[in-house]
Amino acid sequence: MRILVYPHAMEIGGSQLNAVQLAGAIAARGHHVVVLSEPGPLVDLISDLGLEHVEIPLSRRRPSPEVIGTLGRVVRERGIHLVHGYEWPPVVEALFGPGLRHRTAVLGTVMSMSVVPFFPKTVPLIVGTEQIRAAALAAGHRRVTLLEPPVDTDADDSALSDGAGFRREHGIAPDEVLIAMVCRLVPELKLEGLLAACDAVGALAEAGRPVRLAIVGDGRSRPEVAERAARANALAGREAVLLTGEVADPRPAYAATDVLVGQGGSALRGMAFGCPLVVVGEQGFSEQLTPESTPLFLRQGWYGVGAGSLGTGVPALRLALERLVDSAATRRELGTYARRLVHERFSLHRAAELQEREYLTAVAERVPLGPLLTDLARTGAGVLTSTARRKYQRRRGTLATDDANARPLAGPATNA
Repeated sequence: MRILVYPHAMEIGGSQLNAVQLAGAIAARGHHVVVLSEPGPLVDLISDLGLEHVEIPLSRRRPSPEVIGTLGRVVRERGIHLVHGYEWPPVVEALFGPGLRHRTAVLGTVMSMSVVPFFPKTVPLIVGTEQIRAAALAAGHRRVTLLEPPVDTDADDSALSDGAGFRREHGIAPDEVLIAMVCRLVPELKLEGLLAACDAVGALAEAGRPVRLAIVGDGRSRPEVAERAARANALAGREAVLLTGEVADPRPAYAATDVLVGQGGSALRGMAFGCPLVVVGEQGFSEQLTPESTPLFLRQGWYGVGAGSLGTGVPALRLALERLVDSAATRRELGTYARRLVHERFSLHRAAELQEREYLTAVAERVPLGPLLTDLARTGAGVLTSTARRKYQRRRGTLATDDANARPLAGPATNA
């Protein structure tokens, strides 16, 4: 089969990393895979995997008439059987381009926290949590498959990465407990957890615990995070929080980590390295990964809203971290559990098998022209409405920079 994979971005992040890694795994299963994307750090990984890359402009409208034309040309010239778009703009462009003109099969993946209302309902959809799958089916989507964010458990292994070198590079002593966050520094979904972690670690350091927080990543919220880190360091009387900036290969950071604080794909990737995990979200959410809390995360994803089992806000996060910092035995036990869970449920090999089945089904089960045209009209109207709303919000200075489906579906978390 000849497949065109179209990630929504090429900066270092969960959805796009999954897209590229799965493209490589699908190619390894004997299929011809072409990746179409804007330039960015992850393009090097495309090359390393031996995949053909077609570049589109970084600065463009979304959806883009130019990209729609490029998609049609690549599909025609390469004899593509299926276009796989990640997040809604690539899917819409693929459907209005080769999906309509050449009747090429289109499949979509949404690893954001919800699916936009105007997402094409005739397009087979892959989502990352059971909660989002149930919501999409209730909204009338034709076919929705759960594929939890995969992890390359072969490459993400502490035995293959220089964790000791990362600690030396950043002056982290062997007897210090290193807490890490590996993520983009952006307002949407991430910032609240980043700031809370700075406050919690600063308080632990002030109380005399040998702890450091390394924030690995970059983004437009770096000034706010740096300010909060400086406040934590002043409180502790030493460098308790450090910002490394973005690194092309964060595996040494994961390998060096004693406790990971995170969400989404970063949380899963840290688990592959045997890191005990505290998941953070919004409205004060934090929850430690344990056998008891696992069903919650499998249902709603590696994220939450509102109070966790220890309460809410910085006090709850501090308590969760304190329990891990104070007990090496607990860290080993929960780290071993985390790694076993990733290997059993989230491996890249398992995900590639499932995705290959979805490709074969999407090609075999073409949507008749009538329902397709109806769906295109509904989606087109939704895109135009969304675009007009964003223009209005931009004029008022209230525009969120992430797509609409960055708004979380998850409500207040419970372990029930």
